Amino acid sequence: MDRFVGQARLEWWANHAMCLEKYDIDITVTVDAVGTWRATGRHASAPDTTQREGWDFLMEMDPHFSIVFPGQDNGEILVRVFEAEDGTLTLTEAPDGDGSVNIPFDFH
Repeated sequence: MDRFVGQARLEWWANHAMCLEKYDIDITVTVDAVGTWRATGRHASAPDTTQREGWDFLMEMDPHFSIVFPGQDNGEILVRVFEAEDGTLTLTEAPDGDGSVNIPFDFH
């Protein structure tokens, strides 16, 4: 695959068992000759106020998401997401060990 244009889903996982949120995005992925990939996209539909607050909260806590492409059950690729002021998302593959801060949640 040297280019993919379509939809994907970003998933933010608190740990290996709990996905806190999923966001559908329209995405364009390109892969160069050495296998490095770059992706840009936008939310597939504008987040409502509650979704936007959740997105902003997760992005501030840790901007690393798993990305799921059509035909996959769960994300295999950890990406770091940057969001520009105009809403454009830039995704870069996160090196092993980058991201996923372990933050305990107390749901009592």
